[in-house]
Amino acid sequence: MMLTLRRLLAAFAVLVIAALPGVGAADPGDIAAASRGVVRVVLIRYDGGPAQLVSHGTGFAIAPDLVVTNAHVVEELRGSDGIVAGVVPSEGRGGYAATIAAYSPQRDLALLKLKLKPGASLNTLTLFSGAPTDSEEVYAVGYPGNVDMAQGLSMGDLVSPQAAVKSRGYISAGRSSREFDTILHTAPIGSGNSGGPLLDACGRVLGVNSFGTVSENSADSAFYFAISMRELSAFLQQAGVTPHVSGTPCTSLADLDRADAERGAQDQARLAAEAEARKAAQAEFAAKAQRDAELQILSERDNALALAAVLLLAAFAAGAAAFVFAQRGQQRQVKIAGSAAGVLVLAAVGTWLLRPPLSLIDERAKDIIAEARAKAEASPAAEASAEADKTPEKLVCVLDPQRSRVTVSDVTDVPLTWAPGGCVNGRTQYGLAGDGWSRVLVPNGEATISVTRYDPDRHEYTVERYLMGLDAMTAARTARAKLSAPACGVDEAAARALGEAQGSVRALLPAEPNERLRYNCRPVP
Repeated sequence: MMLTLRRLLAAFAVLVIAALPGVGAADPGDIAAASRGVVRVVLIRYDGGPAQLVSHGTGFAIAPDLVVTNAHVVEELRGSDGIVAGVVPSEGRGGYAATIAAYSPQRDLALLKLKLKPGASLNTLTLFSGAPTDSEEVYAVGYPGNVDMAQGLSMGDLVSPQAAVKSRGYISAGRSSREFDTILHTAPIGSGNSGGPLLDACGRVLGVNSFGTVSENSADSAFYFAISMRELSAFLQQAGVTPHVSGTPCTSLADLDRADAERGAQDQARLAAEAEARKAAQAEFAAKAQRDAELQILSERDNALALAAVLLLAAFAAGAAAFVFAQRGQQRQVKIAGSAAGVLVLAAVGTWLLRPPLSLIDERAKDIIAEARAKAEASPAAEASAEADKTPEKLVCVLDPQRSRVTVSDVTDVPLTWAPGGCVNGRTQYGLAGDGWSRVLVPNGEATISVTRYDPDRHEYTVERYLMGLDAMTAARTARAKLSAPACGVDEAAARALGEAQGSVRALLPAEPNERLRYNCRPVP
């Protein structure tokens, strides 16, 4: 009885597709990415004649071949051999046949197993394991029949890939249905939305849309109910299915950018203060070197003057001795003493003339500074640092949650070996551009493009992920196929050429990533 009432409620729910006023915290790219994992679920009857559309609803992929929907969407499939189920994705060329893998009318949940073609898969959604908060912004995504009717879609259109419809609202906590645990919200849904996801601002599933309120008074506001994650988790556990789950709080990129800007300003101020301190220390050392050089030159000049005086006194003594020898008629001694006196006078004059000039003070100061710098560069610590600059670093990188936006990825520590010149883990060459070292990864098997960066000065590793649509991934793969990535260990010119070439892929990316993961790296002990 209550299930019938739910079907009636869902069938007559008022659909309001217009977005609510105000600026939401959600990134449209996250909602769009999640919407690509939302599918239309159709029931078709074959009785020997033309195929007939029995009904349709919405579902979402929790695995490449598994779709969650409402039990009442596929209820008729269980009681008739002439009805088959199909799942039509939001993009591509066609749909897939499906069978019921699990069914719970008590929770109004069903799990469909798809018969996929080789190489085919659906984009899977991530479930949010945390508790939704009151007045939290949410999005309902699905295929409301009112929109199909307004567009005049035929059955052929309904079994062809089409973009899902999105609507926005807010959670009204504290009120649940009595049959099973639900989330009350204001994101408009209509018949056909049943089984679709209720998403948070990061595009993660908070619940499964099931039914809405009905009132005879057209002035009454419409409210809607989504089956809670508590019910969905228990249902999937009983079915033996482990979905991808994230409990990380949803953080906006704008908030991260503001925090990074503030942190960058603080870093700049700190670096400027350190540079000023180094400049002051260098000036102080230069002044000391100047004083030391002046003292050395003055001391050398005084020593030269003293030596010249001593030599002159010695020359005077030798001359006096020569005079005494001359009075005694000792000519040989006169010659010796006279010669000695002459030599001593010449030595005194030479010592006077060769004393260091005052103009030599500046040059001597430069020599003192150069000698100090050479000793510092030759120190064991400096030699070890220079040697380290040439040796690959083995690092372990740990996520910094305060600087990261995690929506769908699992968070684990990242081992990283960084070699000078941009060689990572001995096999991947990074490109060098204006924003530093980076590599753009465009895989064939998933609809995600990753841009990884490493800053060797900060020991900071960053991963930015872009969840892309089918056409965007095709364009990116075409651009990637034109790149020729060099082997590890290239020179700087080749690294810069790679960095420039990667620009052709990066130009195809949205302005903001869906995820930004920042890691702080430290040497492995």
